[in-house]
Amino acid sequence: MSDARHTTSDLDVDLGQLFGSLARSWPRILIAALAITALAFLAASLVTPLYRAETRILIEARESPYTRPASTGLTDTAASALPDERTVASQVEVLGSPDILREVARGLGLGSRDEFGASGETGMLGNLLILAGLKGDPSQASVEERVLKALREKLSIYQVDGSRVIVVRFASQDPELAAAVPNAIADAYIAGQEQAKRLTNADASEWLEPEIEDLRRRVREAEARVAEYRAQAGLLTGQNNLVLPTQELAEISTELSRARADRSAAEARMAAIRDATGSSDRLESMPGVLASPIVQRLRENQAQTEAQLADLSASLLENHPRMRALRAQLDETGRQLRTEIAKVRTSVENELATARAREDSLVAEVNRLKAASAQAGDSEVELRALEREALAQRALLESYLTRYREAAARADRGAAPADARIFARATVPHEAYFPKMGLILGAALAGSLIVISVVVLLRELFSGRAMRPAAGAFVPAEPAVAEHFVLDGGSATAPERQEEWQDEREAPAEPARPETRSILSAPAMRAEDDAGPDDVAQFAAAMAPSDEEEEVTMPRYTPDEITVAGIADRLIEGDAGRAVFISPEGDEATAVSVMVAREIADAGLKVLFVDLTWSGAPSTAMLEDSRQPGITNLLAARAQFADIIHGDLFSGCHVIPAGTVDPVRAMRSADRLPEILQALEDSYDVMIVECGATDAQSIADVAEDHAEVLIGALDPRGAGVAGLAADLEATGYGAVLTVTPAGRQARFRKRRRFAA
Repeated sequence: MSDARHTTSDLDVDLGQLFGSLARSWPRILIAALAITALAFLAASLVTPLYRAETRILIEARESPYTRPASTGLTDTAASALPDERTVASQVEVLGSPDILREVARGLGLGSRDEFGASGETGMLGNLLILAGLKGDPSQASVEERVLKALREKLSIYQVDGSRVIVVRFASQDPELAAAVPNAIADAYIAGQEQAKRLTNADASEWLEPEIEDLRRRVREAEARVAEYRAQAGLLTGQNNLVLPTQELAEISTELSRARADRSAAEARMAAIRDATGSSDRLESMPGVLASPIVQRLRENQAQTEAQLADLSASLLENHPRMRALRAQLDETGRQLRTEIAKVRTSVENELATARAREDSLVAEVNRLKAASAQAGDSEVELRALEREALAQRALLESYLTRYREAAARADRGAAPADARIFARATVPHEAYFPKMGLILGAALAGSLIVISVVVLLRELFSGRAMRPAAGAFVPAEPAVAEHFVLDGGSATAPERQEEWQDEREAPAEPARPETRSILSAPAMRAEDDAGPDDVAQFAAAMAPSDEEEEVTMPRYTPDEITVAGIADRLIEGDAGRAVFISPEGDEATAVSVMVAREIADAGLKVLFVDLTWSGAPSTAMLEDSRQPGITNLLAARAQFADIIHGDLFSGCHVIPAGTVDPVRAMRSADRLPEILQALEDSYDVMIVECGATDAQSIADVAEDHAEVLIGALDPRGAGVAGLAADLEATGYGAVLTVTPAGRQARFRKRRRFAA
């Protein structure tokens, strides 16, 4: 080609040349930075120094248990509740109110200071802005307005985050004034808060005096109505503040209950006597009969007589006088006993009649008292209403009297402290806060160095001296030398371009990529430099294929075979997350691993296909554009994971192509390859690694213990396939399976081609 220019895609930035311009220009950069720093020093020296001081105020409830109003009904904890955020924010606005600022300005005589615009004069720039209509004329405002405006500009009042502390900060050219203004503002604020509390107490006292007099009159009237109504309704009260009919009803009801109990007991005894009538034994065993002392003595006499009669019957006959006398005595005792039992029955009957009569009289009295109590209840409703009204008026009067006494007692100045206190007063500053000479000079020096360095880098970049041909870019053997070459917006002279072309022509040419060889077979890079021309040439010669047709003979070793569908099912059902394919037959055989990856992807698993071949033929068949970042870009630290993963055109499989970086350079970081593959394997269900034509020793970094090592072949009986299987088994990989598109095939003739 006759065109000697590189396209934009054929150019790279030479970082060494680019940053080398900084080293070449460092004296000029340093001199310019120092000059700018000196100008900054002069400008800062001309600025009037400003001093700043601050006063800190704590917002808190300062009421003590001895000065707190007792009528609030609050406990010590509730009454001393801390102010909330809104309260503190409100106090910030109060501190910056015009009334306080105006009082401070008058007290400190700020209207006589030029610093606060008392004269109304402005500088040259201010006059120009006034003439242009961009600024108002300060002389048209009053002195007080100008002073307040300047005071607000120099004043800063804010709340410390997460606290109840308010900071009053002021800046001035006079250090003493810088401390006096915030202290005066804080003092005026505290005095205003105390005055506000005292005014509140005075207003409360003035309002309570007529209200108390009116309440006293209403209380007297209400209590008089209660007494008058009680006398008219005859509602005399007894114990427990009960009216007499109600109290008597309660007492008579109690007596009636006892009378009914007595009557019930007498009826029970009478019923028992009636049931025992006709049986002397049962009558004698009645509790009332047994309780009679006469009956008890008669029963004792009867028992003694019966005992004597029994003793004498053993020695005397029945007609013996003594025996007849005892029997006569025994009959008399029985007659007397029956007489006493009859008297007991008569007394029980009399007791029952008395109990019934008493009960009847009590019932009549209860009915009378019920009617009287009901009538008293109707009158009592109205009486209670009058009493409630009188009680409410008295309670209100007592509360007003308590508040009035408290307000009168708190009229003293010290009894109403402000809910704030100054805990850090401003002191006269001895060091100006502006300008900070060290900070300004450091920022000027650092900023000027950065800006000038960026300018130098951009100049070097736009001039074209920092550009170089990209790796693999087309370089003509005999470049046409013109008067001027244009390169990305920059320019270079013809002699300089001739020297560059001469260097490129004399440099060793990049070896052509052998077809379907593995980048794992690339020579290791030296730690201090890239691979030399001899290394690359020897590698190219060793990897160069022959275009001769050769007859493939069947070796003695026969590897085990499996179809694409079979190995896909095995990988889906097995535990191996990585399958390493070696394709000794060339580009055509790499289609086997592509078919396996697509078969697994069609089953719904997440599959990643990694192309480690030299030519990139497998990924070329899967991607629309084969010149995309891939594994070599990642190894060379020129891409990230997100940049090298692409989607297959015909399945859901993800593909990492071989990449665009020279494999010889990329394999300088071959020690990172196992870590990269492990990280990718953790993110996918199955990872297919196509290594191309390589040997058992070269796949040691990619075929870990858990990986499945497979041979992709079109003719599993080929000499290369069988020899590779034997080599893998001898190396320690065991019986390696050979994957074919559809099982064993016939022998065929294989043609090799030169690498493009």
